[in-house]
Amino acid sequence: QVQLVESGGGLVQAGGSLRLSCAASGSIFSIDPMAWYRQAPGKQRELVAHITSSGSTTYADSVKGRFTTSRDNAKNTVYLQMNSLKPEDTAVYYCNAIIAATRWSIRRNYWGEGTQVTVSS
Repeated sequence: QVQLVESGGGLVQAGGSLRLSCAASGSIFSIDPMAWYRQAPGKQRELVAHITSSGSTTYADSVKGRFTTSRDNAKNTVYLQMNSLKPEDTAVYYCNAIIAATRWSIRRNYWGEGTQVTVSS
């Protein structure tokens, strides 16, 4: 069974930094792409950053220049480095990945349980 487990959330003051990690475990043949989403109270879940297995990245306009995503393919792990955090970055952050369990499996969409990020003003 494939699992995504996030870590690294917490409380930080505005202007501070946090680094989120998401590790995929279980039967995994390929993971592509991996992504970070967030959902603030009363708002829809939104894409924050996206990274392919070759390292190509895209970012939401609201985080460009402040957030950086990277991945370690050998460890099946994706990271989100968040700098210059703002109160409006407060949300639950979710890891997402499209994973094939074997060479012959269909690719399935997986979500982590989420990690809370709170930025105080």
